[in-house]
Amino acid sequence: MRPLSFIKVPLLFCLIIEIQVVSSFVAFGQERGEMRVAFWNFENFFDPFVDSTRVYNEFTENGGQHWTKSRFYKKRNNMYKAILGISNNEPMAVLGIAEIENEYVLKMLFNQTPLKTHNYRIIHYEGDDKRGIDVAMVYCIDKLQLIYTEPIKVRNPRNPKYKTRDILYAKFYDRRGDTIHVFVNHWPSRYGGERETIKLRALAANTLKHKVDSLVFLHQTIPKIIIMGDFNDTPEDPSIKEVLCAKSLDNTGKDDVLVNLFTDGKTLGFEGTLKHQYNWQIFDQIIVSKSLIDSYKGLLYKQNSATIFHGDFLFEKDESYGGVKLFRTYVGPKYFGGYADHLPVYIDLIFK
Repeated sequence: MRPLSFIKVPLLFCLIIEIQVVSSFVAFGQERGEMRVAFWNFENFFDPFVDSTRVYNEFTENGGQHWTKSRFYKKRNNMYKAILGISNNEPMAVLGIAEIENEYVLKMLFNQTPLKTHNYRIIHYEGDDKRGIDVAMVYCIDKLQLIYTEPIKVRNPRNPKYKTRDILYAKFYDRRGDTIHVFVNHWPSRYGGERETIKLRALAANTLKHKVDSLVFLHQTIPKIIIMGDFNDTPEDPSIKEVLCAKSLDNTGKDDVLVNLFTDGKTLGFEGTLKHQYNWQIFDQIIVSKSLIDSYKGLLYKQNSATIFHGDFLFEKDESYGGVKLFRTYVGPKYFGGYADHLPVYIDLIFK
């Protein structure tokens, strides 16, 4: 170990840098008494080990992506630092996650980094995705008590062999006595063409709509619901607007149940959550029930809190199409060592 006199200047320098980084998160910070609910697609967060039970093992040292332990740890460290930024170093109530391989990577992230002080617990089920990527949820036990959880399978009646990612459902009690239902989604991608895959996303939307309708029927009122995810569609696409019936607050009628809080990019702090060539699109969204907006007591959506988190460290210069693009872990087989190919989104809840 160096003598103390040799580390005074470096420590001071590190403190200055840390203060600058933390100050860049102030605009995204939670106030005391609020609960942050967020979602992030982690972009292929695999462990570096060969899984003999699966055909897909590209994210291993000898696989096509040359995914080594050092690359895995760099990705993990990138993600925990970004999550601290999203939450302003405060525990979030819920973080929904897409594109994780298994519970191991979640434990390495939430139990083996500074995030362990936030008392998060993991909800994860092994799904049917052919590449082995799943959705997951973590929640803070100081803010919420888990009552029930299940994976919801998305089935295609015309193709019994069809498999895709589950929709993850969890029911919680707020520590002050309210109940909230949370769904995490990662709907089928547009790989193969947007029009060619539109029916697959409609299938996922219809599966989710049936579950929401069953909750409304069971409670004989509109319960407090949060739906989050990477939908691989925008708020204006049919799967969300017509099948799920999630619309902007201004366009909801008296019989509508769901409000999409991510319909207007001008109010979200950034224009989109992922970029395709010149264009930013909002594929990552949070949708809530109207009861989280107009209830007179308990948990409520904090007005205008819907945000696309866009810390500068998540971007790099876009030499091809101008402006900035996301600082990704990979682009195809080429390793860049960044964060993800989607931006995180969040909302805040208050208690009335």
